[in-house]
Amino acid sequence: MDKILADACEKMGVSLDNSQICDFFKYMELLLLWNQKMNLTAITEPKEILLKHFADSVSLLPFVDLKNKSVVDVGTGAGFPGIPLKIAQPSFNITLIDSLNKRINFLQTVIDEISLSDAICVHSRAEDAGQNISFREKFDVCVSRAVARLNILSEYCLPFVKEGGVFVSLKGPDINLEIEEAEKAIHILGGTIEKTEKINIPFTYINHTLIIIKKVRQTPFKYPRKSGKISKNPIK
Repeated sequence: MDKILADACEKMGVSLDNSQICDFFKYMELLLLWNQKMNLTAITEPKEILLKHFADSVSLLPFVDLKNKSVVDVGTGAGFPGIPLKIAQPSFNITLIDSLNKRINFLQTVIDEISLSDAICVHSRAEDAGQNISFREKFDVCVSRAVARLNILSEYCLPFVKEGGVFVSLKGPDINLEIEEAEKAIHILGGTIEKTEKINIPFTYINHTLIIIKKVRQTPFKYPRKSGKISKNPIK
């Protein structure tokens, strides 16, 4: 089973050593254990966790330089993509933000059990953290695997990114309409789409797209708005 994860990552250009493989398996054990008492993932078959959560999360590493960067994972849930990225590339600082305290407790347990350094958890709604001076425009990179449409997700995420940094969204394979829909919002929020990358996760039928958005100027102070306004009245 460890060979499946190592081979999948290797095919994407990401090398894992034995210690990192062990950390991924500890993470999986904790995920399955905690999933018995709270809803963390609908994927519970070990091979699928390794490929559809872990390999999928680290697939952005060949395209985005995280070394020695400050990174925030917005709406991290069970830790995706932030914790797999941190295991596979330990040299950056990661802040994991989620609105549910039960998930934060799980994430802190993972961090403690596999001894991840320079990793912190923040219990907050994204729109509140994005207006907090401790987090607003403090990060080189923002990552998110959340399912919101890109115009909505950009309002949650771009306020965290400092000028010159990037917001990386992991989306599905068909994103042309979503990108077109989000272009105005991205511009208003201070970003510009730098590039997109199509990715296939080895040993699966999963194809997805990385959308890499560069932060070219400050986000206006009115953004992010309260959650209800973001979802009910997205920037168009």
